[in-house]
Amino acid sequence: MKPKHQRLLFILVSIVFLCVGSLLTLSAFRENLIFFYSPSDLQTQITIPQQTIRIGGLVKAGSIKKSENDSVHFIITDGKAEINVSYNGMLPNLFRDGQGCIAEGSMVTSGEFSATKILAKHDEKYMPKEVVDALKRSGEWRSEEAK
Repeated sequence: MKPKHQRLLFILVSIVFLCVGSLLTLSAFRENLIFFYSPSDLQTQITIPQQTIRIGGLVKAGSIKKSENDSVHFIITDGKAEINVSYNGMLPNLFRDGQGCIAEGSMVTSGEFSATKILAKHDEKYMPKEVVDALKRSGEWRSEEAK
């Protein structure tokens, strides 16, 4: 084989390996991708049961109900819509009524969410960007200056 043909073969094989590697990387990203939704977004979105997603908003006042088997039921709202959330396990210390939180898990039915992880805001000034954006869209956002 001539050196010219060897170089051409090497370039073609390299391109094939590069394409296969890119496809494998993209499929790994797709499997680990978790989307964020607000309660009002979920009313318009069609979610696949057992697909892992995150929902965020404010914990509705008076909605936290704890059971004796570490099961907790509460409502996440963005002012326009509400989602019932069930969670088994220990809640973060800062989790309470009126606080911003993010729940990671999957939709069980159209208005029921089963959480596997609960994230609460960690100080008085921080709120996740996704939650702030969802609250601004719903008109429920109150900035620190307005308080």
